[in-house]
Amino acid sequence: MQIALMGLSQCGKSTLFSGLRGVPLDNTGGGASQIEQAVIKVPDTRLDVLTKMYQPKKTIPATIDFLDMPGLSFAEESHRQEARRLIGQARQVDMLVLVLCDFASDSVAAYRNRVDPAADLEELRNECLLADLEQIENRIAKLEASKHKPSKTQDADKKELALFLKCRKAIEAEQPLSSIIDKEEDEKAIRSFGFLTLKPFLVVANASEDNVNSGSSLSEEKAGGAVLSLCATLEAELAVLDDDDRAAFMEDMGLKEIARDRLIRQCYLTCKLFSFLTVGPDEVRAWTVAANCPAVEAAGEIHSDIQRGFIRAEVVAYDDLMATGDMKAAKAAGKTRLEGKTYPVQDGDIINFRFNV
Repeated sequence: MQIALMGLSQCGKSTLFSGLRGVPLDNTGGGASQIEQAVIKVPDTRLDVLTKMYQPKKTIPATIDFLDMPGLSFAEESHRQEARRLIGQARQVDMLVLVLCDFASDSVAAYRNRVDPAADLEELRNECLLADLEQIENRIAKLEASKHKPSKTQDADKKELALFLKCRKAIEAEQPLSSIIDKEEDEKAIRSFGFLTLKPFLVVANASEDNVNSGSSLSEEKAGGAVLSLCATLEAELAVLDDDDRAAFMEDMGLKEIARDRLIRQCYLTCKLFSFLTVGPDEVRAWTVAANCPAVEAAGEIHSDIQRGFIRAEVVAYDDLMATGDMKAAKAAGKTRLEGKTYPVQDGDIINFRFNV
């Protein structure tokens, strides 16, 4: 899964990215000048427990590919073209994390001389709407030009044109495409365009250290989705401490959990993803799949041969394994079961795939 951190200039997005990577904070104040990328491990305490139980040669967590986009500025005409070009580069990601400035600082010049996360969010959304509208207009023009020309795809083109006209109507009404695309067939038809307003998103309100436990002034109702409040500077500082120092610092600040873990967990919830697990003496590993993923597709995450030769999935829930103590006891207690291809994999399922190729 690939997630882009997007925000206006000086919102603290690159500071948050430093915290995600666990690298020292860059205090030059310049932020990212080009798109940076980092593969971040997904925290999962179940892997720690299973590693102690199985003593594997290696333990492999699930990962997320985060992209830190340069700060966007639409305040001046000279910056708008570059900002819109950068927005277009987010079309291939799976999700957007919109980082908003929710703090005032004497050392950081506020974007448009304001500290207003609601206004910043509206500006980001409007620019995404405009970017999608430009793509839609271009596609409509191409389809309009060819709709009267006899071809093998004429009927399909007319159907696509009707869909794009529907999309244009929504955008012109300032509605994201996610509000009108509710059929899988329609989503597949426009998937390749990477429309920004069709992507799942999470709003992150970057607060000051003093207000980190107070929550954001931006409500989830106004944001149109989940709002995660954190202090990016604090998280970047915590990320480079050793475990003991981090625990002491968090206790002093009244923090129960680092924001990186909350952010990653909320990204999973927003995208309706979870992890199933595989165990053994060679490795203990977490695999990311979408909700309601059938067992045969989950098998394909491991290897195409396993999917092709799928016979059965031997499944035990993580909680059942913990309650019984080990796999032998889980089997004796009747907690393991054999499932077929269509079984919807559940979060925390420990699976051994039986296959033959």
